[in-house]
Amino acid sequence: MPSPLEGGGQASRGARLKVGFSLFWRTFFLLALLLVGSTVAWLQTFRQLEYEPRAIQTAHQIASLVNLTRAALVYSDAITRVSLIKTLADQEGVRILPREPIDRFEPYTSGTLDERVTEELIDRLGEGTVVASQVNNQSGLWIGFTIETDNYWLLLDPTRFSRVGGRTWLVWLITAMALSLAGAALITRFINRPLSQLSRAAREVRDGEYEAHRLDERARTNEIRAVNIGFNRMADQLAKIEQDRAVMLAGISHDLRTPLARLRLETEMSVEDEDARAHMAADISQLDSIIDKFLDYARPDHVDFKPVLLRDVIDACTYAVQDHEDVKIKVDVAPELAVMADEVELTRVISNLVENARRYGKSPATGVADINIQAQAHNDAVLIKVRDHGAGVAPALLSQLTKPFFRGDAARTSAAGAGLGLSIVAKNIDRMGGTFALTSTPGRGLAAHIRMPRAAAGVKPPVPKPVV
Repeated sequence: MPSPLEGGGQASRGARLKVGFSLFWRTFFLLALLLVGSTVAWLQTFRQLEYEPRAIQTAHQIASLVNLTRAALVYSDAITRVSLIKTLADQEGVRILPREPIDRFEPYTSGTLDERVTEELIDRLGEGTVVASQVNNQSGLWIGFTIETDNYWLLLDPTRFSRVGGRTWLVWLITAMALSLAGAALITRFINRPLSQLSRAAREVRDGEYEAHRLDERARTNEIRAVNIGFNRMADQLAKIEQDRAVMLAGISHDLRTPLARLRLETEMSVEDEDARAHMAADISQLDSIIDKFLDYARPDHVDFKPVLLRDVIDACTYAVQDHEDVKIKVDVAPELAVMADEVELTRVISNLVENARRYGKSPATGVADINIQAQAHNDAVLIKVRDHGAGVAPALLSQLTKPFFRGDAARTSAAGAGLGLSIVAKNIDRMGGTFALTSTPGRGLAAHIRMPRAAAGVKPPVPKPVV
């Protein structure tokens, strides 16, 4: 039966990849998409609305300049005309040149705005007006007009009337987008901060750290303040319940151990029938073991991780039952295989699994519990498997077996247990950073699978103390 934990590392990474974005990034991307879309739409609308007014304004300025120049030339004599042309060229950057029939020119139609300016100039200056971007291979804004029967070129600097270029629009767009994204990030962080704090506090409460993270009960937002107050009160109640549970279970041990000890002593001294005395002693031992289970379940969550030789722990756990006639244990674990764990907790885990298999894993044909314990390294983890060959349980019950006080069907149930063995195993493995799973095939037994962190190579585990 293959272990369901062999791909544990890859499966967990795949699950993390499928989770998707956090709420912060999801909110940020939605805000960013809205702001970027709005900015682009605004720029496009602005550009479209800018074309017509800019074209009319540019054409009006050029037409006024042409009309003034033409009027000045018409009403000036020859000497004044030469002086006027020189003054316009020197001071205004406007050149007046004669227009020859052999002149070669390119129309001023390089863009939508240029075409609209040309149309407006022709409409204002009359038919026969020529607007060119290049004459005789000389670039500029050329306006061809007529004074009486003479044709002239008016050469202007095109930068005086040029539209906003694509680079300018790009700079505006990048600036607007950068400011929008920065604002979206700040707003998203501000909005999601209370939820992030609540999520972190919930994780800590789940791990039993009730006082590690208290939420702010003086938040300015009414809803957040109410949630924080309610969460803190809930954490306080859970801490009190946990403390009361530990005190209650400790009190059970204190209150019952003394009467049990007296019953054991009175049984040994007062009951003459050996068979009855043995049965009474067995019942008292069973009650004592149930009390131990309660105490194990209420044990604090603090553990000390260090390299532990797995084979030595297994040998110590199986030493007390290996000579029993109703148990056969086969161990397949390399002596040098080590895990990072708390030795006491790991011993408690293996002991509970062996005891569970010994009680409920007996083969119906022989009445003997055949227990196989295997372990192998798998990347940076160690996979441990404890299997019996008993009646097994229905697959639908596997998820219930690790719940406290749950006891399976009649094939694996005895009045001798409190229903805490597998719960203790699952709890201890979880707080040691491992993973626990159960598999079963009815009629072929139950298998417990454990995935534990592997100890780093070269680290020498301490020598475990012998268990007597």
